[in-house]
Amino acid sequence: MWLLLKQSALQSMHWGLDQIERLRRGERATLSLLLQALLALWVVGAGASYALVSLGPDAALLAPHTLRLDLNWAQLQALAPAGADNLNLVNSPQTMLEGSPQDAQEPFKNTGPNAARAGLGLYRTDWSRSNDSAQSLLTRLDVRDPKAREFIASNPLARANLLGKAQRLVSVNTNAQHELEEIVVRWAHDSDRSFSRLVIHKTPSGFSAKIDVAPLEVSTQIAAATIQSSFYQATDAAHIPDRLANQMVEIFSGDIDFHRSLRKGDHFTLLYETLTADGEPLQTARVLSAEFVNRGKPYRAIWFNSGETATSGYYTMEGLTLKRLYLAAPLAFSRITSGFKMRFHPILQEWKAHLGVDYAAPAGTPVRTVANGVVDFAGVQNGYGNVILIKHPQGTTTVYAHLSQIGVRKGQSVEQGERIGAVGQTGWATGPHLHFEFRVNGQYQDPERMARQNAPIPLATELKPAFERQALQARNVLQETSVLETVDID
Repeated sequence: MWLLLKQSALQSMHWGLDQIERLRRGERATLSLLLQALLALWVVGAGASYALVSLGPDAALLAPHTLRLDLNWAQLQALAPAGADNLNLVNSPQTMLEGSPQDAQEPFKNTGPNAARAGLGLYRTDWSRSNDSAQSLLTRLDVRDPKAREFIASNPLARANLLGKAQRLVSVNTNAQHELEEIVVRWAHDSDRSFSRLVIHKTPSGFSAKIDVAPLEVSTQIAAATIQSSFYQATDAAHIPDRLANQMVEIFSGDIDFHRSLRKGDHFTLLYETLTADGEPLQTARVLSAEFVNRGKPYRAIWFNSGETATSGYYTMEGLTLKRLYLAAPLAFSRITSGFKMRFHPILQEWKAHLGVDYAAPAGTPVRTVANGVVDFAGVQNGYGNVILIKHPQGTTTVYAHLSQIGVRKGQSVEQGERIGAVGQTGWATGPHLHFEFRVNGQYQDPERMARQNAPIPLATELKPAFERQALQARNVLQETSVLETVDID
């Protein structure tokens, strides 16, 4: 029989075993890496889940792996909590553990009397989708329970908070016959660091549903990667979410040209926050500190919270603010699909100068102004479709085109980062994206270059003691974890 362990624990164990195997083969590593691998195994083996910094990649973001171990019944019983009468085993489609209640040579089935004797339970998690029905969701989670399906389809709490809702973490517990015992749905709130928990539980009289709110817990993770072809290829390979990747771009855009200056072998390390609900990671939050080595030159940054919005932000380790006059991009999370260069026009079918930057993003993605200014035009204009022009100081103008929505009017003052519209496909656009231009006294300029032409401002004198204490801690963490740069995260 396949007895299944919780995915996050086994994937962390897999990571540690992988590092030790690489050491055995003589691959490049250090004593520090060996200690990390051993400690990762110790944490998993001891059942611990507490650490100042996770030594492996974020388990919630790892690709599925299968790990098979031969354990006898005594070893399986040792996995149960102290004082437990029955071993309650959990099941995941990706991570499996093999064993037997009698001896290692006699496997038993997932159903029938042996399963009942072992107290077998099945546990699965998945993310909800916007087109989910009760039937499709339960089928994907391998729940075979018509009564549960009928309850979820008809219950007001389930219909309002689960069906048709995307990116909510769904966990189910079923019995050996795949009948639902409990389903828990968790999702974070954008307004504060809290989450909602919807619990549907089986009772002797049927199913019941309740919902409550609880605070999110903050954990710290470390990630690292080496660039082989592109920055986003490296972050994807290392399972670093786009939210963090785009924060990195915004942090270092004043020093590094992410579109032209990156080279194979450039590498980076970042320390970041993960928000968890009942121990389950729901989303990543803020990059706390980072190091990016570009062409052999290291660039470092640290998030410093001074207690005031005006002075809180990212700084160099020397105390120079990385906040610039212009944001790196008009979208918080996006990827450049066409830069400031000659290109073959998809509609005109000829080579033309592309006088701006195109950002790929789904229709409806919020568009923000990159600097303080005044709206000079908001409406429809030729091939731009729905477009907004904003005037800034020193004779500069920014252009935001192909919008699906316009949220400002001519003459309105806007502040850096303010939402002014949404990504669309209007005008001469072959797909949803944002076309962004930067003009200086009427002349087209490369938006990416303009974002880097901002002189850094030093930290106020009275804030330096607190900053230096925090910077020292961040510097030590980045130095101690630089060994992660030698790890091939895949």
